[in-house]
Formats: sequence, C-alpha cells, structure tokens
Amino acid sequence: MNTKRALMASTLWLLLCATAVEGKSNVKKELFGELPDGTPIDIYTLSDGPVEAQVTNYGGYLVSLKVPDRNGKSEDVVLGFDNLDGYVNNNTHKGTAYLGPIVGRYANRIANGTFELDGKKYSLAINNGPNALHGGLHGFHIVVWKGQVIPDGVELTYLSKDGEEGYPGNLSVVVRYTLNKGALKIDYSATTDKDTILNLTNHSYFNLKGAGKGDILNHNLRLHASQFTWADSTLVPTGELKSVEGTPLDFRKSTRIGERIDSDYEQLRVAGGYDQNWVLDSGGRKLADAAEVYEPTSGRVMRVLTDQPGVQFYSGNFFDGTIKGKGGIAYQRRDGLCLETQHFPDSPHHPNFPSTELKPGQRFHRVTVFRFSTR
Repeated sequence: MNTKRALMASTLWLLLCATAVEGKSNVKKELFGELPDGTPIDIYTLSDGPVEAQVTNYGGYLVSLKVPDRNGKSEDVVLGFDNLDGYVNNNTHKGTAYLGPIVGRYANRIANGTFELDGKKYSLAINNGPNALHGGLHGFHIVVWKGQVIPDGVELTYLSKDGEEGYPGNLSVVVRYTLNKGALKIDYSATTDKDTILNLTNHSYFNLKGAGKGDILNHNLRLHASQFTWADSTLVPTGELKSVEGTPLDFRKSTRIGERIDSDYEQLRVAGGYDQNWVLDSGGRKLADAAEVYEPTSGRVMRVLTDQPGVQFYSGNFFDGTIKGKGGIAYQRRDGLCLETQHFPDSPHHPNFPSTELKPGQRFHRVTVFRFSTR
C-alpha cells in the first residue's frame, strides 16, 4: 500500500512539474512547410499575453506580430504572406520586397558593389541598380537558419562561409528574437575568422492599423535624429551629414507621415518618398530611443529603441499591387513602413561614418527593441 501511495505521489509530482513548465513556456515550434528541395522549415510562435509574434528559420522572417488596439482587439501589424511559399516565391523574383527578414551580411547599399579592406578589393553581387543591396542575391533573407527554442523566444544561427556573396571571412551569426512584457527584442551577434564588414537589421514593414488595411500616411512618426546622410540619385550616401532643420525630413516632433511626403525636395523626389538614413542623436553608444510611431484610429504605439547609430525610414514607395500578401490582399504604394535600425549605408567608402569592420577576436553585438502600447 505504501509503495502504491509513493508511486501515486511521484506521478502526481511529475504531472505538477510538467504543468508548471508548460505554464511558463510561451514558445511553440511547428512545421511551416518545405522548400522546393524538400528542406523542412519551422515557424516559432512567441506568446506574451495579448502580444504574439511568429518567426521562421527561413530567412529569419518576422511572419506576424499581433498586438492589441486601445479596445483590446489584436491585429497583425506586419506585412507578409500566409505561408512559406509566399516568401519563397517573392525571393525568386528580381526586386524582392524583403517582407520581414534578417538582412545581411550588409544591410542597405554599398556603392557599385565593391569595397576595399586591408588593401584588397572585394566585389559583391549587384542587385539594386549599380549597387549591392541587403547582402546580395543570396543574402541572409534567403538562407535556412538553425533554430532553437530559448526562454521567451527563438535563437537562429548561421555560418556564412568565407567568400559567400563576395564577403571575406567565415562569419558565425546568432540572432535572438524574444518577446517579453509587450516588447519584441532582436539581439544580433557575430564573430569572424578574417577581417570583414557587417551590418545587420530586420526589414519588417509595419502598419499599425493592421496589415493590408490601407496606407501608413496617417501614422504619426517621431525620429530622435537631428541629421541624415545625404544620398545621390541611386540612394547611396555621398558622405555628407545634413541637418533635418527646415526640411521634410525633420521628425524631431511627432508628425503625420503624409504631411510632407510629396514635397518638392530633392531627397524625396529621388526616393519617391521617404527612404533615407537618419543619424540617431544617441550615436549608437547605448540602447536609446530611435523612433515612435502612433496610429490614431487604433491607438497603437510602437516605440523603437536601439544601440545602432542609424535608422532607415522607408515608406513603402515601391509597392505597386503586384505583391499579394496575407489574405490575398495586394500591397499598394505606402501600405507599410520600415524602420531599419542599422549602421549607415555604404560605410566602407566613408571613413567619417561609424566603422562596420569586424576583426577576428572581436564580437559584433547590437540590440533593437520594438515596444508596444496604446493611447
């Protein structure tokens, strides 16, 4: 009898422990689909109360991000696709829209797809006019990362081999997505065995009304930046830092995005709207406020914090209805906005910009946080 009671007590204890562990867990891993070559791809669902994020190990895409409005109704606020095929098919076409992935090795543009390091010239894939963009044709947005569940999130790892897309060095990259207290945190780290350059970001398009629910022109934006990098006709910085004072790029006070987006200003004409790199006042020395977006109809607020020195605000100028996203909705011009926290574009050609060089023995580490609330 005592043995039976002991067994029952032991079983009950194991059940209680299992229940406790299950109750603490807020990460679920499922099969998302298969690539054309049969490679299985996973999707990770991160839940924290009313906020839910989904990340896939194909390209590290932020597939969905559900946050409540002022009435408690949750909506998906990032543009994307309903299934893996949507992401794969988008990446097989020239001019992929980068709907939510990790981009690298070098986010944004490098002029003419070349750079010099230690006296050697390197050539990269040209995939944006005359320039290299977002790591090339086979950048981090298209590779299969190794995923692992961690507390509050998922850890993605990838080894970018020496010479991949023209970049030097075997680069070991770790990206962690975690969700806690209504905030999505993206933690980037990397090491190399040879001198290289590196610039990592996430390229999600946000619409705080809800993905596919119209344009973002009535969103209000604040940027903690007094300067921006002046760009040429191909959107590559010239090296000159300009003040936002007196320009349509002045978002130091919260301003409706559509208020000045069609102003007759050279930088806006070249880009068809906003697609510039702002120089953050924090200088990238510590985790600090970079931006705040407020959408008045839903009351949603997204606060962006980072320890990167810059942020690229892109207003979705090139959506033209050809991309059909979630629910089969065609994404139209300015249906989403990007806030790509980053080092400056084309930094290898501008010694006055913060360095993007990474050497053996050094560890690249940067953090960006998207914090949500309502008002």
